[in-house]
Amino acid sequence: MGRESELRRRICSRTKEDFLPEESFKSWENYVKALKQTPSRLMDRVLTRSKDEAEVEVKSRSQHEMKKTLSWWDLIWFGMGAVIGAGIFVLTGLEASQDAGPAVVLSYVVSGVSALLSVFCYTEFAVEIPVAGGSFAYLRVELGDFVAFIAAGNILLEYVIGGAAVARSWTSYFATLLNYQPDKFLIKVNTLADGYNQLDPLAVGVCIIICFIAILSTKGSSRLNYVASIIHIIVIFFIIICGLIKSDTKNYTPFTPFGARGIFKASAVLFFAYVGFDAVSTMAEETKDPGRDIPIGLVGSMVITTTLYCLLAITLCLMQPYQNIDPHAPFSVAFKNVGWSWAQYIVAAGALKGMTSVLLVSAVGQARYLTHIARTHMMPPWFSYVDGKTGTPVNATAVMTAATAIIAFFTKLDILSNLLSISTLFIFMLVALALLVRRYYVSGVTTNANRNKLIACLLVILASSAATAAYWGLSDKGWIVYCITVPIWFLATLGIWLFVPQAHDPKLWGVPLVPWLPSASIAINIFLLGSIDKDSFIRFAAWTGFLLVYYIFFGLHASYDTAKEFEKSKEWKNLEDGNGTLPTSKNAPTKSDNN
Repeated sequence: MGRESELRRRICSRTKEDFLPEESFKSWENYVKALKQTPSRLMDRVLTRSKDEAEVEVKSRSQHEMKKTLSWWDLIWFGMGAVIGAGIFVLTGLEASQDAGPAVVLSYVVSGVSALLSVFCYTEFAVEIPVAGGSFAYLRVELGDFVAFIAAGNILLEYVIGGAAVARSWTSYFATLLNYQPDKFLIKVNTLADGYNQLDPLAVGVCIIICFIAILSTKGSSRLNYVASIIHIIVIFFIIICGLIKSDTKNYTPFTPFGARGIFKASAVLFFAYVGFDAVSTMAEETKDPGRDIPIGLVGSMVITTTLYCLLAITLCLMQPYQNIDPHAPFSVAFKNVGWSWAQYIVAAGALKGMTSVLLVSAVGQARYLTHIARTHMMPPWFSYVDGKTGTPVNATAVMTAATAIIAFFTKLDILSNLLSISTLFIFMLVALALLVRRYYVSGVTTNANRNKLIACLLVILASSAATAAYWGLSDKGWIVYCITVPIWFLATLGIWLFVPQAHDPKLWGVPLVPWLPSASIAINIFLLGSIDKDSFIRFAAWTGFLLVYYIFFGLHASYDTAKEFEKSKEWKNLEDGNGTLPTSKNAPTKSDNN
């Protein structure tokens, strides 16, 4: 009881000093003074980059260290547990029946290539900056505090929405397991808006249970993930083998009923099926040997996952015509339709195990993101607390899981999946961009001429990729613009390769074929954004607008005060620097460093 009361006290402790301890919030007078300095403070944060060492150093602000208990074997299983869930078991049916037909396998290939390119970028960063902050820490080091915060807000949105989508899918498959219709346990409330009026109390209950497991122990979560993932893999092989036994090649005709546009539209949505691998990068701080374990864990899990996805997509579309695929529980209903009703229970049980793994790894990953963001005081430092006994971020885990449960209670899966994909693609594009900056710009090493060439080429890569995506989204049959934008992208990437020398060599593990692979990742991620519906962009813009308001009034001043306070201390000296033209790098001394 003593331990439980201590945990409850820690989670429920909410004083002003927990949330706003910085100088700017000590009094109303201080706050008004800080607001008047907003333009200069914003410029400072936009042009200030952290250093690798700084991101490692801020771990001390969590009061206790996270325990280094994970190996590459743990990371592979965490990777598969994080990814293989609602995406393959729900969205495959939805996209095959509505957008891609049997060609949904090609949609998975496109999404898989994009995800694999992002995995390469994440791996290099995670090896060199082994902290819980994941892409937030990487962007803070390379693109500065402001960009990192906007990305951070979308990272947290990505995790909350992803967890909510999986939790709702969990309810659908649980109903199928009990031989009910997938929407059996949903409560319809006609007074609420459409899309938010089917309440899901079971999803809330699952989120609460997952929260307690994630708080108790990372290693314990890993062991539970092992068991769930092994059962899950067995069920996947059962689906593939038994499904192919009941296959009919006639169901693969026509192969592309919705054409190329349908394939890419499905790819943008199915990217949801690959979301989660970045959670593995947040576990770098708890990895025994990051230089060896992270590349094996991240790349290995992604290759295995992509292969399994393609095999499952092929199997589903061979079992029945794409028009007959059920959008809620496609694999369970497919076995029922081919006369193997008993198999639907095995499929439903396996899907539940897989979704449980996804929820668990998501809870672990999202809490670590929030913990590291709070260490910089962009979010209240109360979220950064790491429990001394369990070695887990208790407050962050509880709050993020509660947010996931609230969204899952109200919101339909199709709304969640589109909004999730847009946030994820945006973040992955930024990480690829940050990797190019990391490789080609080091203050004191890169000349002004080479810096300007790099900026010009990066702007052209972004503009040509955006033009390609926009034309894809607006034009149904045209192709002339692609003949202009794609060569421009190629020439800009070639320009970096030929005319800008690399200024930073990765110490332990590096992305191959730089700048081609990161540039391709930028192009593919932006292109897939062009296939997402307008309403999702409106929701994305609204959320980003909310982030900007929070940052201007709170996050900016809290992080500014924290940075300046540590700049005065010995431990922070030379760990952050700024430049008025392009944010300076962390890898080489500047003039001020030498004074």
